[in-house]
Amino acid sequence: MTSSSTPPQAPSGPPAAHRPLRRLTARGRDEAHRVASALELFFDLCFVVAIAQAGAQLVHALADGHAAEGILNYVMIFFAIWWAWMNFTWFASAYDNDDALYRVVTLVQIAGVLVLAAGISRAFDQHEFLGVWLGYVVMRLAMSAQWLRVARSSRGAERTMALRYAVGVLLCQIGWLGLLVLPEGARPWVFLVMAPLEMLVPLYAEKAHPTSWHPHHIAERYGLFTIIVLGETIAAATVAVKSGLDEHDALSELLPIAAGGLLIIFAAWWIYFVVPIHGHLRSNRQSFVWGYGHYLIFASGAAIGAGLEVAVEQAVGEAHISTLAASSAVTLPTALFLLTVWALHSRFYKVGIAQQLVLPSASLLVIVCTFLGDWAVLTAGLVCGLAVATGVTLTARMVTRERGASGAGGDRATTPVA
Repeated sequence: MTSSSTPPQAPSGPPAAHRPLRRLTARGRDEAHRVASALELFFDLCFVVAIAQAGAQLVHALADGHAAEGILNYVMIFFAIWWAWMNFTWFASAYDNDDALYRVVTLVQIAGVLVLAAGISRAFDQHEFLGVWLGYVVMRLAMSAQWLRVARSSRGAERTMALRYAVGVLLCQIGWLGLLVLPEGARPWVFLVMAPLEMLVPLYAEKAHPTSWHPHHIAERYGLFTIIVLGETIAAATVAVKSGLDEHDALSELLPIAAGGLLIIFAAWWIYFVVPIHGHLRSNRQSFVWGYGHYLIFASGAAIGAGLEVAVEQAVGEAHISTLAASSAVTLPTALFLLTVWALHSRFYKVGIAQQLVLPSASLLVIVCTFLGDWAVLTAGLVCGLAVATGVTLTARMVTRERGASGAGGDRATTPVA
């Protein structure tokens, strides 16, 4: 027997989810199994170029004895790198629809960071910010275009939020023109004015309607970028040690620096990833402090690699600075990294005064290591390793006590991650 019913007609076009152009609408904050996309991973990877350039120029400035000037340029340029990355990351967490136009605009942003990277050396050496400014503007105009797409696809408070973002981003680019037209002595003041204004744009835009960023996704994205920063630090330090061995055969001088540097970086990774920070990201107020504070984590993490390169150059006689100055190039960013990770991450999961004091105490001891001469880097690495061991030991003891209490009382104990 055959059916007389007519089979449904196939749709004439592709499914909405696979069309090359789609509305840019918000994704759900409670979306399951949200992970970083291949485009986001590619985006992060391209930022390695800019981070490497900023670190290399910082090394040259520190090794030549121009610490103040080099650090100022590094702070300014790393802000441009970090801010462009951060804005895309939070936007993608809330609005990534992965259509053709979204991909193309993201690739334009990648081109912008490559232009910025190409201009970093001239910004450090000749105080010419045209390349850095042009690359930054390309990234920010692309970001503004994405927000205009959101405004076109939304209504009400969400549309107002998107328009505030788009206009705020565009207005800030006018202010950054001061880096090109004002005298050299005024450029730090341009940065001191424009950087806070840039950071106020999200606070103003999301005042009435917060974006639907995904806590797990955001925590993963920041973690991936931290790995990139630490990986670039290892790469830079490895190249520096290899060059020192090839050109000077100074194994005895370089071995303590290499060992201490590895201990610092391994401890930095351990300390950052030991807590499930997504559980802390519940509101915009918490997320803004956490997200903005990562400027110090990323910048100090990358600066550790630059410091290790400086320490190597000083050890083989290629840097015209004192041992104290070379040691501080490693210990100060290390201490800043430890303290900032504690302030943004660890303190929310530490139980008791002993656990809370581990990282602040380690930060202080790392600074003291600056004055230990040729053994400063190795000793700082040992302090970082000891901080990890102490934290693990205190957590294990707490777990043991809770299990004992659970066995005695018959109730199941819950232990916060330390």
